[in-house]
Amino acid sequence: MDASLPTHSFQVRQLVLASSSPRRRDLVESLDLSLPVLILSTDADEQTPADWSPSHIVEQLSLRKARAAVSMLSGQDADRSLIVGADTIVVVDGNVLGKPANEREAHAMLSLLQGKEHQVYTGVACLETATGRELIAHRMTRVTMKPLDPERIKRYIATGEPMDKAGSYAIQGLGAALVDRLDGCYFNVVGLPVSLLSDMLSSFGVEVI
Repeated sequence: MDASLPTHSFQVRQLVLASSSPRRRDLVESLDLSLPVLILSTDADEQTPADWSPSHIVEQLSLRKARAAVSMLSGQDADRSLIVGADTIVVVDGNVLGKPANEREAHAMLSLLQGKEHQVYTGVACLETATGRELIAHRMTRVTMKPLDPERIKRYIATGEPMDKAGSYAIQGLGAALVDRLDGCYFNVVGLPVSLLSDMLSSFGVEVI
């Protein structure tokens, strides 16, 4: 984050989470903020150039989601909202993995991850509607998955859990049984690095603690 950013001078009246993810919603609600929280599912373009780094991908996609939410706001709080966008990807051997389109893709992703260390990147963007001020950052966590035989991968996919998850697994669900170890922020792997978010909110005058 840029230490040269101007001092916050507007009162935020509403936090807007530009995400349809129930995991991110639960994590934001767990912060017990003294603000109403509005959930908006945005339809931002998620295509990115092939030469973008993983950190740039998640930061820019999170910002796109936050910006897309601006036009969806209405009413008296539209100009006093703080919008939060987030995006998560999994990177293994230089390959960027998003959400699987089908069970075949889920099987291919889990086959790539099994027995290896991979990196999970989550970008977070905050946009203050009153000023147009934007702040973006990211976190990276290293995760090592257990060796998995094809039958175990098949059984996991049959649960349906992998289908809306980056990298085709949910560390907060049954996918925890597939993970050997983790180095970094657990909540980053879930989809929203809470510690990072709390620091970013603070710069807009919203204190978690």
